Amino acid sequence: MKKMIPCLLTGATMFIAVAQCQAAEQAPSGAAEKISQALPEKPFAKPEKPRKLLVFSKTNGFRHASIATGKIALTEMGRKTGAFETVISEELDVFEADQLKSFDAVLFLSPTMNIFSVQPNERKKMTDEEKAEASKRETRLKSNLMEFIKSGHGYIGIHAAVDCCYDWPEYGKMVNGYFDGHPWTADCPVSVKVEPGQEKHPLVAMFEGKNVEFPEEIYQLKDPYDSKAVHMLLRLDTEKTDMTRKGIKRTDGDFGIAWARHWDKGRVFYCSLGHNHEIYWNPKVVRHYLAGIQWALGDYKVDVKDGKP
Repeated sequence: MKKMIPCLLTGATMFIAVAQCQAAEQAPSGAAEKISQALPEKPFAKPEKPRKLLVFSKTNGFRHASIATGKIALTEMGRKTGAFETVISEELDVFEADQLKSFDAVLFLSPTMNIFSVQPNERKKMTDEEKAEASKRETRLKSNLMEFIKSGHGYIGIHAAVDCCYDWPEYGKMVNGYFDGHPWTADCPVSVKVEPGQEKHPLVAMFEGKNVEFPEEIYQLKDPYDSKAVHMLLRLDTEKTDMTRKGIKRTDGDFGIAWARHWDKGRVFYCSLGHNHEIYWNPKVVRHYLAGIQWALGDYKVDVKDGKP
């Protein structure tokens, strides 16, 4: 197993350390400096105890180039504010119970497809006994993660966290839906608004009730997506965004972007922003991430009202 790297460095040194977590992956030049400048100096809430956040970005499908930038942003966010320590891994062993218990929350940074399953090309090389063992392991690791969240820990999903685990219905229910295309591609200007009535909510107060506009890939979601089952925070503003794009399937204008919910005793925060590198040094977006992460960790005590189950 590859060693998990707790990234606690800063500047150029931090960039090198984080980049080693994924060979040949690199953030744009100057990204670390832009990220550091965009981040706040202090956390939204003082941690009740030292917090450890697992950032997991294994991909068995499309791999976002911005994962490298996201790793830097999340690492520097924790270091600069003192809100948490970031541990980066793409090894499934981290979901074994003895390892998982050392974390306060798990963050899925754009993982894709069935990340817990043995891939077809690997499966062909396995004996029947190995296949059976792999299936047992997959079931065990999924159960470990779900129990971890339900028992009172946190889960954070960024961007493609809804483009994975299609073979795991409970995950889809928890994260609130699955990817169903992105009519708005990475170069498409979009307008993101705060959910009406939530302008002063602590998880989106940094937007000051104003839209943010930038080029970004925006997802539409399919079942079990239900915007009434969660505390909606951000949406696509369909009145200020091109709604003639090819591939739009939803006819209800319901394009949620960020939300929070409880999952048994656990806390779940999801935001679909994060395809483009620039998102990770947008001052308002990174503050939104920090607020959501600290809420999921259990330190930022804000009111989150779930809808119907």
